[in-house]
Amino acid sequence: MIQMCNVPRYADADMAEIQKMREAHQVLKHVDYEPKDLYHGYTDKRLRIDLSANSVEILDIPQEVKEKFVGGKGYCLRYLWDATNPETKWDSPENAITMSAGPIAGITQYAGTGKCLVCTISPMTDIPIDSNVGGYFGPFLKFSGFDVLELTGKAEEDVIIVIDGNKGTISIEKAPLEHKDAHVLGEELTAMYAEDEKDRKNVAVVCSGSASEHCNLSMLNFTFYDPKRNVVRLKQAGRGGIGRVFANKHVKALVCRFKGVKANLNHVYDIGILNKDGLKFHREIATLDDKQNSMRKSGTAYSLRTLSDYDILPTRNYKYGGTDKIDEMAPEVWQNQWLTQGGADGCWYGCSMACAKTADHFLLKTGPYKGQRVCVDGPEYESAAGLGPNCGITDPQAILELNFYCDTYGVDTISYGTMTAFLMECYENGILNKERTGGLELEWGNIEADLEMLHLMARNEGFGKIAALGSHKQKEYFAKMGWGDMAFMNDIAMEQKGLEYSEYSSKESLAQQGGYGLTNKGPQHDEAWLIFMDQVNNQIPTFEDKAEALYYYPMFRTWFGLLGLCKLPWNDIVPADNSLTDEPAKVPEHVDNYLDLFYGVTGVRIDRDDMIRQSERVYNFQRIFNIRLGKGLRKNDAIPYRSQGPVTEEEYLSRQERYDGQLVEQVGLTPEQVKNMSLQEKMAATRKHREAEYERLIDAVYPKRGWTLNGVPTVAHLKELGMDLPELLAVVEPLQDAQP
Repeated sequence: MIQMCNVPRYADADMAEIQKMREAHQVLKHVDYEPKDLYHGYTDKRLRIDLSANSVEILDIPQEVKEKFVGGKGYCLRYLWDATNPETKWDSPENAITMSAGPIAGITQYAGTGKCLVCTISPMTDIPIDSNVGGYFGPFLKFSGFDVLELTGKAEEDVIIVIDGNKGTISIEKAPLEHKDAHVLGEELTAMYAEDEKDRKNVAVVCSGSASEHCNLSMLNFTFYDPKRNVVRLKQAGRGGIGRVFANKHVKALVCRFKGVKANLNHVYDIGILNKDGLKFHREIATLDDKQNSMRKSGTAYSLRTLSDYDILPTRNYKYGGTDKIDEMAPEVWQNQWLTQGGADGCWYGCSMACAKTADHFLLKTGPYKGQRVCVDGPEYESAAGLGPNCGITDPQAILELNFYCDTYGVDTISYGTMTAFLMECYENGILNKERTGGLELEWGNIEADLEMLHLMARNEGFGKIAALGSHKQKEYFAKMGWGDMAFMNDIAMEQKGLEYSEYSSKESLAQQGGYGLTNKGPQHDEAWLIFMDQVNNQIPTFEDKAEALYYYPMFRTWFGLLGLCKLPWNDIVPADNSLTDEPAKVPEHVDNYLDLFYGVTGVRIDRDDMIRQSERVYNFQRIFNIRLGKGLRKNDAIPYRSQGPVTEEEYLSRQERYDGQLVEQVGLTPEQVKNMSLQEKMAATRKHREAEYERLIDAVYPKRGWTLNGVPTVAHLKELGMDLPELLAVVEPLQDAQP
């Protein structure tokens, strides 16, 4: 077991080289400003930077925006709408990248309170994408005086934007010499803008990586400096290609420096409430973590074995829900052999969940950094599952190497893993071959080919150019080239709305099928992570329970993104008596904690219904934003059949007893009828039933959300929410009577 006390500090940056880089900078714009102190979690100020004009504006946030959109994701979507129009594409100059931490973000008393939300129009989905990310940039931006940052326009050459919240300065600087890969660039800029080594903890960087200039799967890395290790750590705003937009605007990095983090920079209404609830929750973690999931030892990867046991771990492109090699990557393997133990591994001050684990001094075996020892952040569950079993890989060494290179190249591990699994199944079925892949043998478990494809993607070479498209555009390309049948590829490519699925096999969870399909941004579990409560804990057993869950949980979980909160402290650790409550799936004591935090910070008292209403306003706004851009209707909520049931004969046969039994129990056939059916007839009957159940689910969920059966928010519902804004009504009124 690797203990933190035995981990050597990482080498210092080459300050002479960094000084040369800084001397090569050309300041294109410099602004002095007076940072505004926060009051009850807000500054009520917006920072807008137009890269085309090199202009910097500090604008007021109106009270109406504050009341209707709250902060975080709400602010990001509101100002993204205002910056764009119905014809805006991901690479249009007016497409903005918006970032906001939310009013609770930056407190240090409670776990998971350092999040930042990032939004833009996605190159993968052509609709708004939002991503929730840790690291220090979001709170530092807020402490520097800004509730939201809006980047618009395009620079002519690579620039960095530097905000110093202590000095009250903002600069746009041409930066020609810095490296692009995140683990290097983060170190360079942290050392460059820190006043000395002790000051490095006060510098946060946002950057992507060398793949972002041409890869649709690109993400943003948000850094924080780890003084015990003397290394810059990375957290990711991963989904939807935000890094591609960042690079298209020629932004190499954002830097925010703020010195002086302390308990009450938010100038909260009642800090005693925060102290009380925070202390109670920290005690829960200390007492219960080892009993419930040991997240402080293995991070979110603790769930790999459990999910494999319950047939949920995606394996070989979601064909199966588990692997007989799961012991090779079980929690104790990560704890005992790979992940450093005993560190305060939170991605913001005061987070005692400590789930941001690392593999320290990890020796790379491939790529441009071969032979170097690096700090690998993770793997998170999603990365381990997607890069691992979903591609037929269970070797922790390989998973960590893939994880590292995805991060430093700026590639989303979830999309990369799911996309690679699709390509491997295409290779298995002859849609791809060595000639078409340029020599890559994309067979299940081929670690060398997987890594080489990732390196090619970063260099924009060979088959890496095809990999960089993402699954949705790959299907179109393969069909155009005459390589594969589009109907089959639509069934097996685990993407929806253009975004790859996150890492849960939902075949046996109708609730999670809806949790993926009925999202606004695409199949990411953060809107409705229902798989555990449905398939593992059986907390939503009836059809009505599932439909109600698909109203409540997307709204409830949206609220975290409005406030700047991590979702994990809500239900990854639960009170010891939670099972005795009326609604254990909702973890009511923790919901009350969050209501306390909102009141303690803002001075505004809300109840559980108010919480959901706050989220509904933003959730419906995002739905209408999708419709404004030509999507957001029922047809766009269709899902690939692989997420619902067995596409291939081998899938059916692997679970034949289950599927045959369901034809009797759920479809209503007799055992004798099932016995006399051919395999193809059984598969067809199973598919017909499962697809019909999904459509029935949509019919039940849409009205609960206040939508027509075509997925359009009704005018009456918008009026009820106080969201009957003229610009929203102009979009939905013509569609009120439209049929699916």
